[in-house]
Amino acid sequence: MNRRTFVATIAAASAPGVVWAHGPTRQKVTLTAEVAAPPEDVWAAIGNFDDMSWHPAVFSTEGERGNEIDATRLLTLGQDGGPTIAEVLYKHSAEKMSYSYRITAVEVEVLPVTNYSSHLTVKPRDGGGSIIEWRGAFYRGYPNNDPPAELNDEAAVAAVTGVYQAGLDALVERFGAAS
Repeated sequence: MNRRTFVATIAAASAPGVVWAHGPTRQKVTLTAEVAAPPEDVWAAIGNFDDMSWHPAVFSTEGERGNEIDATRLLTLGQDGGPTIAEVLYKHSAEKMSYSYRITAVEVEVLPVTNYSSHLTVKPRDGGGSIIEWRGAFYRGYPNNDPPAELNDEAAVAAVTGVYQAGLDALVERFGAAS
């Protein structure tokens, strides 16, 4: 058997193992809320990247560069000295009432995700009011196979869903539910 045939045989024999071995898959969450207020009022409350005081889990926000691309914010959660999440803005459109950001630093014990990006958008609702859409894509907090339960796909989806739902619920409370 010549060297080329040997290498091809080894490659073909190991291919099934490559198919079976895979890491995590990208997870996605999209939640919406309908509120009675016009989009401009909702955007005025949530459209400034460096101010996330509208979210009940956020104790404080420290931002730099406002709504400019590559602006950063540091969210402190819960209370003074609580855990933090660092984020960077990569897209912002006041005209479209939308912005997109990425998490640059978070402990997986705080939010069990990696490679997280998110989009927050306000749209007019037929019949008046607004639709707020919050969507994100991310990987679980444990990048390898056989993650512990607190860092698996289900834990990541549940955590992000909880964050989004709490924020959207607070906006419905603030602006009233659309009827």
